[in-house]
Amino acid sequence: MSSLMGKNVLVTGATKGIGKEIVKCLFEEGANVIGHYGRDTQSAELLLKQYPTRLTLIQQGLTESNAAENVWQQALDITGRIDVLVNNAGIYVASPLADIESWNQGWQANLQVNLQAPADLCRLAIQHFSSLGGGIIINMASRSGQRGDRPEHLAYGAAKGGLLALTKGIARGYGHQNILAYALAPGLVRTEMAEVNIAKVGQAEFTASLPLREVTPPSDVAAMVVFLASGRCRHATGSTIDINGADYVR
Repeated sequence: MSSLMGKNVLVTGATKGIGKEIVKCLFEEGANVIGHYGRDTQSAELLLKQYPTRLTLIQQGLTESNAAENVWQQALDITGRIDVLVNNAGIYVASPLADIESWNQGWQANLQVNLQAPADLCRLAIQHFSSLGGGIIINMASRSGQRGDRPEHLAYGAAKGGLLALTKGIARGYGHQNILAYALAPGLVRTEMAEVNIAKVGQAEFTASLPLREVTPPSDVAAMVVFLASGRCRHATGSTIDINGADYVR
């Protein structure tokens, strides 16, 4: 029997990049998936055509008021129970120092989508899991949350660093209730955005600084999500797992 047979998994940012691969891998392990997406309805329609059964999609912009509450409640209305939360949705918005308006907007956007919305969903998940006797939270952080990011993306790195700290706090504070929390910290992942950049500079130049000389496939990240969602390594709760091909080694 598959490790996630019959489990209900809520995945944010589910229709593109890493999220789409996570959905695929979860289905292969027998899970039912409630996927969230923002504005890209075309990607959502394509995913629904690919997986017409066991997938339900919820559209909600995470910068809107009560966004997390809306996503969570809709997911509960659909399934009645959520066993695993995967906070995958994220944005990469610049926060340049030179212009105060752009600086403020960049910080506000990054903190809202990359930290506040996941934190709100974690809060709701903890309350729900407490009534079930346990559950699993998987937060998609970033290599930037550990080493920092480029000057124009300070807000992104800070938000992802906050997500790492949030994950550790949840693991320490709620482990006695069998609520497990993990963080993943990918580096460069071969998503649609990465493909655009690779096309600009070429594969060799883009990967020259990477020890494996290749960009991490999203399937590597998704495989780790599935493993953690299975509950097979409970005592790794609170861990941050690096998936970057040794580009950043702690």
